[in-house]
Amino acid sequence: MQQIQHFLVLLLPLFFHLITSDALKASEDGGWSPIRNIHDPYVTQLAEFAVNEYNKQSKASLKLVAVESGDTEVASGTTYRLLLKATDGTFTKDYRAVVWENASQGFRKLDIFVAI
Repeated sequence: MQQIQHFLVLLLPLFFHLITSDALKASEDGGWSPIRNIHDPYVTQLAEFAVNEYNKQSKASLKLVAVESGDTEVASGTTYRLLLKATDGTFTKDYRAVVWENASQGFRKLDIFVAI
């Protein structure tokens, strides 16, 4: 019982951040909503995840340069549609990344990562 309480106390700051993060603010009527603060550390973390997953899947070596813009859609989890810049060390390109996340289950999945 004490271990469960300790675990919940450790998770409380994470849930607080998720609830208050600008990345999760969505419109009441559903659909895509712009991310208000693309410089939010949580948004950067999602973009890093997208680049790292792409690198694993394609054997590439991209590095995130910046998040340019993004949108969210809430439906059985949250889908993040991000426009980002990444470099391979020689060239910097724009990419569209779509990440689906179910924060309550601690699950993320890269759905799309394409150069645009």
